[in-house]
Amino acid sequence: MSKRVYIFDTTLRDGEQSPGASMNTAEKLRIAMQLEKLGVDMIEAGFPAASDGDFEAVSKISERIKNAGIAALARTSKSDIDRAWEAIRTAARPRIHTFIATSDIHMKYKLNMDRKEVINKAVEAVKYAVSLTGDVEFSAEDGSRSDRDFLCKVFEAVIEAGATTVNLPDTVGYAIPSEFYDLVKYVIDHTPNIGKAVLSIHCHNDLGLATANTLSAIAAGAGQAEVTINGIGERAGNASLEEVVMSLNTRPNYLFASANIKTEYIYPTSRLVSMITGITVQPNKAIVGANAFLHEAGIHQDGVLKNPMTYEIMKPETIGLNASKLILGKHSGRHALRSRLKDLGYDLSDDELKLVFTKFKELADKKKNIVDEDLEVLVTEGILRTADTFRLEYLHVISGTTILPMASVKLSLNGRSVQGAAYGNGPIDSAFKTIASLTGTNSELLRFSVSAITGGTDAQGEVTVRLGENGLIALGRGADPDIITASAKAYINGLNRLEYLKNHPQTTPDIL
Repeated sequence: MSKRVYIFDTTLRDGEQSPGASMNTAEKLRIAMQLEKLGVDMIEAGFPAASDGDFEAVSKISERIKNAGIAALARTSKSDIDRAWEAIRTAARPRIHTFIATSDIHMKYKLNMDRKEVINKAVEAVKYAVSLTGDVEFSAEDGSRSDRDFLCKVFEAVIEAGATTVNLPDTVGYAIPSEFYDLVKYVIDHTPNIGKAVLSIHCHNDLGLATANTLSAIAAGAGQAEVTINGIGERAGNASLEEVVMSLNTRPNYLFASANIKTEYIYPTSRLVSMITGITVQPNKAIVGANAFLHEAGIHQDGVLKNPMTYEIMKPETIGLNASKLILGKHSGRHALRSRLKDLGYDLSDDELKLVFTKFKELADKKKNIVDEDLEVLVTEGILRTADTFRLEYLHVISGTTILPMASVKLSLNGRSVQGAAYGNGPIDSAFKTIASLTGTNSELLRFSVSAITGGTDAQGEVTVRLGENGLIALGRGADPDIITASAKAYINGLNRLEYLKNHPQTTPDIL
């Protein structure tokens, strides 16, 4: 008998804590809409007390999303809980998610509280949250390093206070799968009223065991898995939604559990999150990596040709990776574009389609065939960056082996056009120097990487930069058939993300 496992996606909260992965409200809303289409049960939309920007994003998502539940994180303080409730009160299925640390090391050195004080604080917070909404989740931060019996007492107390979900996080990714299985079993067996709540788990990937620990916990009886798209998140990240879901989907005879996820939207969702955050998915990443369904060894190729199941334990189509792609070109019309975008998971309004179609025609004049990855770039750049502080209007670069590289740039700064030029060590350096001068920014380029989105010499180049300024870190991403233009777009995107962070300072606690 297969049991139902609820999927709690925290890409927009814990995932955004990946260094440099800050997102604006429009980007968060776009991801939330895709997560709803994917079929997740609960979307943790953010931490409203962290900043006005986070509050606005959670509020907008709560107003728009109707099928998935919306959770807002809050510390065990009345002000945090009030802020969370204010942000999600319009949601169809609102949930307040409150937490406090329960491990001895956290209680002593971070909270300066004893066990009794922690239980009282947790119960007080849950009771107050329950007075606002009937769906309340409580998390025992650093639960995997907490005393087992104390953990059970905390869970018993908060369930008695009204918590409908209790979460056991492996906050620092310390657990081993067999150990975590035993811990979950112990909590289930020694918390008298555990049957009145759903037991959730939230695993981090510091030892590379987040997915393994999550599956072990599900096998032990956990009913909710807290995950992120592509496994992004604090430090080494979280358990990956696609890995957990496809493990349940592929091994139902062993795990005896299933999730109500529309797996055909996994790959489009992965691509969307990667493009919006600027965090590239590693080629050998399970399920959604570029190499996940590639076979180079001759014996593998021979086997796959005879029967794909010889070396593929799941079909690419199952996750939305269609081998037969519709190739569009400059003669393709709006109907064909809309149809393909819908297949990729993008339901655009007429105004959005008009904007993307214009970009599509511009790109079609530069390269003969436009494939899915190109379309994803057009959607991301055409729709989600309309409110940027800085926007590239013009770039001209002179470079060569016998000439000093120089870049001439024209930018839009909040709608006002400015232009300038500068010399540099190379075309990209000169472009970056000109942009920095025009924007008046002093960021440091921490990382620069470039790759091709598709094959072929006319492929769009994809550039990712990592920028730092006064302790803030932001990722920037840009794509264009011209690699220098792609670099300028990536740099400007990173500067826009830094501006967002400056204007929306985060109060991010050490959480979960």
